[in-house]
Amino acid sequence: MSLKGIRVIDLTRIISGPFCTQLLADFGADVIKIETPSGDPLRRQGKGRNGLSWYFASYNRNKRSVALDLRSPEGLEVLSDLVRDADVLVENFRAGVLADMGFSDQALEALNPRLVVCHISGFGADGPYAQRPSFDFIAQAMSGFMSVNGNRDDEPLRSGLPISDLVAGLYAALGVAATLAGPRENRRFQSVDVGLTDSLISLLSYMASDTLASGQPPERSGNDHPLVAPYGLFQTADTPIAIAPSNDMIYARLLKVLGREDLLTDPRFDTNEKRMADRRAIRAEIEPILLTEGSATWIERLNKGGVPTGPVMTVPEVLEDPQVRHRDMVLEVPHGAHGPVQMLGFPVKVAPDGCDIRHPAPELGEHGDAILSALGYSAARIADLRARGVLAAGSGEEAVRRG
Repeated sequence: MSLKGIRVIDLTRIISGPFCTQLLADFGADVIKIETPSGDPLRRQGKGRNGLSWYFASYNRNKRSVALDLRSPEGLEVLSDLVRDADVLVENFRAGVLADMGFSDQALEALNPRLVVCHISGFGADGPYAQRPSFDFIAQAMSGFMSVNGNRDDEPLRSGLPISDLVAGLYAALGVAATLAGPRENRRFQSVDVGLTDSLISLLSYMASDTLASGQPPERSGNDHPLVAPYGLFQTADTPIAIAPSNDMIYARLLKVLGREDLLTDPRFDTNEKRMADRRAIRAEIEPILLTEGSATWIERLNKGGVPTGPVMTVPEVLEDPQVRHRDMVLEVPHGAHGPVQMLGFPVKVAPDGCDIRHPAPELGEHGDAILSALGYSAARIADLRARGVLAAGSGEEAVRRG
């Protein structure tokens, strides 16, 4: 795997940072998750079974856990030793918090001149909003993302998913991977800075370019495409289907399947601009035909005719879909006494050495003894750190019980 041999110190929690480090771990990196003695809050969120949050398990596979009290000088000393031995450090505190702990970029470079440090925050490491607290909802609101979602006359609408966390995690993993390219001996200290709001702004695509060109904000168009018509959800005899004729060629294919090729030369609809100007009129010509048959029939006919078409699926339907199962996008991973956990698979398929699951999400502090011992800490020193609460939670015995 491409990141095998890379050691990552993971100071992140919740989603954006853990998603970044999970991606790095899936590609082979050794990720050491540093948690507080109370653990990542995600351990207590979402639905779960047998005392384990499946939400946490799905973002923390392939990682090892050390629970450290980073408010103590001894805990910070342990962190310093871990950083000296690492290739990457990832954190998603509010901008400046890591520096306040004594780990500014300058201090980190002095500890490890070849370290890559990745900072993930709401607004990035600098600027007038850098010190503001932020979560996904704020990033969606302040990036323009909410303003373009929903129907024209509706209020701005958030994405159902924590999209800014996920996109920031992707960008952070990409930034880290890019800095690691090339021979290790040529590496130098580098700082990767990712903001949730910046990440969503980068996805504004043609809505941003059109705004920059025209000075006008984009209008919300719901399930219709803002640049193409007809395009969207159309009702059939039973359930609606998604149809995406994204250009004139595919629009012609759609009309052929529907038996309405006469519309190609209809002066009301012979250009996309005319169809855009009166979406309702072109829909009124198409939808009555679709109402004559069920969704399954139309999905088969339209796809066979070269028109991208699909059903509107619920999440349970997606997770049972034969294509999804064929692509191994749902995996079952043993989690010791917690039992098997189902989670999403790897969206990137790399041959021959792709992603794999080497071990499940860790118990809190499960690997503390082993990791500190590998750093050269004696058994007596590890026991002393435990006795004083600097090194918390799991022990070697607990790891054995976990199975």
